[in-house]
Amino acid sequence: MAPSGQKKKGILERLDAGEVVIGDGGFVFALEKRGYVKAGPWTPEAAAEHPEAVRQLHREFLRAGANVMQTFTFYASDDKLENRGNVQRFTGQQINEAACDLAREVAEEGDALVAGGVSQTPSFLSCKSENDVKQIFKKQLDVFVQKNVDFLIAEYFEHVEEAEWAVQVLKSTGKPVAATLCIGPEGDLNGISPGECAVRLVKAGAQIVGVNCHFDPEMCVKTVRMMKEGVEKAGLKAHYMSQPLAYHTPDCNRQGFIDLPEFPFITIIKGFIELKLIFNLCPYHVRALAEELTAERGFLPAGSDKHGLWGAELKMHTKPWVRARARRDYWEKLKPASGRPYCPAFSMPDSWGVTKGHADLMQQKEATTQDQLKELFTKADQSH
Repeated sequence: MAPSGQKKKGILERLDAGEVVIGDGGFVFALEKRGYVKAGPWTPEAAAEHPEAVRQLHREFLRAGANVMQTFTFYASDDKLENRGNVQRFTGQQINEAACDLAREVAEEGDALVAGGVSQTPSFLSCKSENDVKQIFKKQLDVFVQKNVDFLIAEYFEHVEEAEWAVQVLKSTGKPVAATLCIGPEGDLNGISPGECAVRLVKAGAQIVGVNCHFDPEMCVKTVRMMKEGVEKAGLKAHYMSQPLAYHTPDCNRQGFIDLPEFPFITIIKGFIELKLIFNLCPYHVRALAEELTAERGFLPAGSDKHGLWGAELKMHTKPWVRARARRDYWEKLKPASGRPYCPAFSMPDSWGVTKGHADLMQQKEATTQDQLKELFTKADQSH
């Protein structure tokens, strides 16, 4: 914790001095497993709806050694919240303000900084104009300026073009800007190499560049090295960061682990119905078991309020091949790649080959209809 009355060193000051900075992250997955976030939309209304859960997760990261608290504002742009039906109770502004307050509260308990984050938008995928997309970022940015976060992150971008737009908006504040792409060694979804992506982000105004959370640590390190090589070859300078998955994943294609058949759930071993007393160390397993045994127990846990059984909530996921997993028979028949007897040694990632501008990615506010799902199920079955 910084000495009383002494101003904390900023992010660039720490990095320039050679310090290693560790940040928190992975909130949507951690909180989804605890029943506070809906898989598929992955929106962060929990910051306003269940602040105690978000505060506690920040605190756990701080206790574990993190010295950056990232605001829980992933997918908290107005278009994403409206597009995925999560603005009935809370506005985007309320969510962003609550997230900033929670991150700051916990950061002040130690020598930690607060980073305000924006991420990719449905508007970009639906081919809205550059000005339209930038206005969405600007609206989030107004809250970050008002709450005086320490630095800004443009995170989770599949297309470097949209990340550039985000950086251009964020740098207008004069605060340090970091930018991370959810890419691997193959580059962004248009095939732009990691090195070129990094150069473009630095030229747009990012002082820190890197990757995040579509690949495991090993693949992320490999990709960041490619980014560093590209930046240095261009005669530019930057700091580098990585926000990898917290576990190893099988090899997968350009979109990373979201294309693996097991994403985003685990399967529960059948036969628990025969047991009367079940203990488990993982809250996610506990919730999944409780949902599977609803008929026998006569009730659903509170943590299931945001979930439909057997992945029903995935029908609002951005990617059509993930929406095609919103059915019981998919998860019942899935054999996770493990190399064990009767299981495949390798996962075969979905490769639908669609990106920005394709009809399958045009975003809609309405829930996916049964006819739309039926079409996706047919495509998914044919691809396997």
